[in-house]
Amino acid sequence: DRFKFVNNTSTGAVDIEQSTTVPAGQGFGSSLKVSTSTAKATLTGTNEFGIQQRIEGLNLQVLNHGTSSASKATLSFWVRSNKTGTYVVWFYKEGSNRNIQRQFTISSADTWEKKALTIDGDTSGSIANDNSNELEFFIVLATGPDRSSGTAATTWQTLDNADRYVGQTVNILDSTSNNFYLTGVQLEVGEQATPFEHRPFSEELARCHRYAYSIQA
Repeated sequence: DRFKFVNNTSTGAVDIEQSTTVPAGQGFGSSLKVSTSTAKATLTGTNEFGIQQRIEGLNLQVLNHGTSSASKATLSFWVRSNKTGTYVVWFYKEGSNRNIQRQFTISSADTWEKKALTIDGDTSGSIANDNSNELEFFIVLATGPDRSSGTAATTWQTLDNADRYVGQTVNILDSTSNNFYLTGVQLEVGEQATPFEHRPFSEELARCHRYAYSIQA
């Protein structure tokens, strides 16, 4: 829910679908599948492609950012791809223009792997207590040099665009044979990734109504 795809590569394209390919024994019924349909072997300039999630400040006050008691947070998820290598997850706070990134590696092709990435609490950049986009994370699937030619932002710092995706080695767009699966995404307070919280469908639907609600006569 509330995931968005960012693609400013101009020519690279993908197909996005719900898939029944899931990690065994984890309770998941579906995953998000990305399949490259139009290849772009080399990305240039500010080209970027990936999966984004934006979170309202109202849901982030528990992190206590901007205070001396700012809490760490852990993002966990399951991934599978034919493209092994290093991927970047970029975290950005629009309100304070601050960012941090973490890397993960897909080690085995076409095999589900669980990842858990912990980021520090930010004692400098506060989070507004409103419905604005106060924290987003971006799972990078391809990037151009203008977004990856600097120094990796391994601690919270003011945004420098060249530092965003440093370390990304994978270009999911370089072949129409490529695919990427994602499921079980969970962001929580603390340094430990707990088991995924499987909510009832009715509860999840009610939460979705916060963003989209259709009434038919």
